[in-house]
Amino acid sequence: MAKLYFRYGTMGSAKTLNLLAVAHNYQQKQMRVLLIKPEVDDRFDRLHIRSRAGLQKPADLLVHSETVLDTDRFEGVSCVLVDEAQFLSRSLVDQLRDLTLTLDIPVICYGLRTDFRSHLFEGAKRLMEVADSIEEVKTICSFCEKKAIFNLKMVEGKAMVAGPQIELGGEEKYLPTCARCYHEKTHHAQEEFEQIHERRELLQ
Repeated sequence: MAKLYFRYGTMGSAKTLNLLAVAHNYQQKQMRVLLIKPEVDDRFDRLHIRSRAGLQKPADLLVHSETVLDTDRFEGVSCVLVDEAQFLSRSLVDQLRDLTLTLDIPVICYGLRTDFRSHLFEGAKRLMEVADSIEEVKTICSFCEKKAIFNLKMVEGKAMVAGPQIELGGEEKYLPTCARCYHEKTHHAQEEFEQIHERRELLQ
């Protein structure tokens, strides 16, 4: 039986580069891959899957939260590769899970596990629940040499602890950090946020 894979990592861990390398390996063997990406991801080019290294391939299918996958699109496909899988809806993850069972096609999803507040994304949460294989794509902290596990959001040089979960950006906004550096950078930011919130409540 084909498997559902979730390969997660922080920002800057070369997840998309990994995906493109897997796609290349399949195509070198004359095997067909189908590339999927959420249409909300328009940082570089909405129609392409592009790594920060500059490599890219056109996406075969753009999806949104209400997408219903047409199984006819997967006829003759040897592998399905999904970029930015954290943005998938629970329903889409379940449909990808079903593809592995009904069509016997492996599905490999790449994405973030958590947001800048260390909370699971919807797609990542469901993948953690139902994937056959969960693998970490590793990189190091932006401030030390320890393994990065968190995504730190920075605006004008300051760590952010509040704001919308989905706010697209690259290395100019999000940095991979270890647990200690994440705590150090966000602890002061959290205190400032709480003080501002308290002052606003007093003025109301």
